[in-house]
Amino acid sequence: MRVPLLFVILAPTFAAGQFPTPNQYDSKIKAKDREHWAFRSVARPAVPKVRDPQSTIRNPVDAFILAKLEAKGWQPAPAAEPRAILRRVYLNLSGLPPTLEEQDTFLRDPSPIALDRAIDDLLSRPTYGERYARRWLDLARYADTNAYERDAMKPSVWRYRDYVIRSFNTDKPYDRFLKEQIAGDELTDSSIETIIATGFHRLGPWDDEPADAATDRFDQLDDIVSTTSQVFLGLTVGCARCHDHKFEPLTMHDYYKLVAVFDPLKRPQSGRTDQDAPAVTREQRAIMAKRDRAIADLQRMNNSVRMLAGGGYNLASTQMDALKREIPDPVLGYFMTEPSPTAPTTTILLRGSVARPGAKVGPGVPTVLAEKQPEFLKPDSLTTRRRLSLANWIAEPANPLTARVIVNRVWQWHFGDGLVRSESDFGTHGEKPSHPDLLDWLADWFIREGYSIKKLNRLILGSHTYRQSNQPAELKTQPAVDPENRLLWKFSYRRLEVEAIRDSVLAVSGRLNREMGGPGVFLPIPKEALEGNSDPATVWKPSDERTASRRTIYAVVKRALTNPLLETLDLCDTARSSAKRMTTTVSPQALTLFNGEFINHQARHLVDRLEREAGTDHVKQIDLAYRLTLCRPATANESATLSAFLSKAGNGRQAREQLARVILNLNEFVYPD
Repeated sequence: MRVPLLFVILAPTFAAGQFPTPNQYDSKIKAKDREHWAFRSVARPAVPKVRDPQSTIRNPVDAFILAKLEAKGWQPAPAAEPRAILRRVYLNLSGLPPTLEEQDTFLRDPSPIALDRAIDDLLSRPTYGERYARRWLDLARYADTNAYERDAMKPSVWRYRDYVIRSFNTDKPYDRFLKEQIAGDELTDSSIETIIATGFHRLGPWDDEPADAATDRFDQLDDIVSTTSQVFLGLTVGCARCHDHKFEPLTMHDYYKLVAVFDPLKRPQSGRTDQDAPAVTREQRAIMAKRDRAIADLQRMNNSVRMLAGGGYNLASTQMDALKREIPDPVLGYFMTEPSPTAPTTTILLRGSVARPGAKVGPGVPTVLAEKQPEFLKPDSLTTRRRLSLANWIAEPANPLTARVIVNRVWQWHFGDGLVRSESDFGTHGEKPSHPDLLDWLADWFIREGYSIKKLNRLILGSHTYRQSNQPAELKTQPAVDPENRLLWKFSYRRLEVEAIRDSVLAVSGRLNREMGGPGVFLPIPKEALEGNSDPATVWKPSDERTASRRTIYAVVKRALTNPLLETLDLCDTARSSAKRMTTTVSPQALTLFNGEFINHQARHLVDRLEREAGTDHVKQIDLAYRLTLCRPATANESATLSAFLSKAGNGRQAREQLARVILNLNEFVYPD
């Protein structure tokens, strides 16, 4: 096989037969490498003192932000007006706009305390988990199919998606959340849920007919190592597969130590067929084995009796049925398994090639993060417990990266960008934090508060920084000096994700199906999108309208056939971990939202709702439409313009549908405030 020139250039230059030992690799990491801000221990900085009046200081977050603004002679924007902040909070925490009743309740008392109550209410709703789970699924590279030519469905993979939703809704402590996904089967208190959680490792693309099985196996391990290190540690360890990292103090040995952690995992499959597996705990495994042995004995006895009796005899069948009722078949999940406590031999691979094995490697963590490697647990009777050892180390409060990375992600989910804008790269070539003291204060606070994501949300959403307007009171040099608003002198505009756009349209039209959980649904796809497929008649069978009107998080994501609406509005790349979605502005988006079947269909439903709730008065219909979609009444000019349009068009049904379509296409609808 010919090796690409670039690959040769990047490969280490060793003489034939030579290969550095692990110790030689580790010796490359120096004390100065550990001086990088993200590799130093988290220390709680003092909250800065500021000159600003108390009105813009609601909690310590504001003090850190204001200190930087005051240093430049700037002031933060004033508080957002009540309707705007209410809509912002609802779309942020639930992905849905507030109902008319919720708007009216808040507007009767639009105080900061009333907004605090609204935030608490939203955090307690199941819609919160649906909203935040999708953000995690982006990181976990979740999709419902394997990709490649056949792009087969991943059996039972939806149970992982539902696990993530439940975890956010129950406010599962983040340290526990990460342990379950890395090593849920190895926990002493493992359960069906924690075993399903380990599906995290198996979510990536899978080639069911690889050209080289050994290389494909290593590619799967590479996917796991790269995703785990980026998601939980904010490190691009995957770049050290073929050579020491070119930009970070991460060696090939660091990479292969992590490979050794995951090497014992096996993928349940039968030839080309990807299989799910019973999600049984250690205790359940013994019980199920005893049941199955008893059933097998009964079956053998039954077969013997039937042969002697000349066939037809079966009273053993009753006993087998009773056993299955007493001990039902286990729930099936989509995850890898560790079939043995004996780990395979892992070696460093020269140039990343399975044909060039080098020195043996044991499990470990990146040397730059640990002057002394953590003690790995000894295998028990079932597994190597290497993943549990790694998970325990990542979850340690002393780990310099874990808390910093997750609080930065939560900040990003609220503001559009993290305090570190390279959210999955905290290395030396990642971006520096705009507010390093605030990041460390939040990380320390998060650990002290029990790793609660909901508490962190309350803290951030309770700040003036989050509640400020996107229209600053004064513009001095801010746009020129800080055009990207890194110092947060106002609240930045940002477009809703496609899931929130689609779900909001369904909520406004009155057609949203709020059923939770279970197998994914197949959204309608235009026939034109199927024409290029080799099997257009069977590749996609859309669900009925009611089922397809569920929230978008339940929509099947097929890697080789992405729904055009989701793809056009910047669904993430599901082939790899995605820390931040692109926000493009291209003509197909406008064409899809204005002329696409989904919006036109929902516009008709919206008209039905307007006629049902506002009667035949088109002025009342216009006002209701604005309150439903934008959480505000139409202005006098807007009402007059749209009324004139309806009158000119004869005020017929078709005209009202066009009006509804226009309102659903307003920029204000997809840009929250």
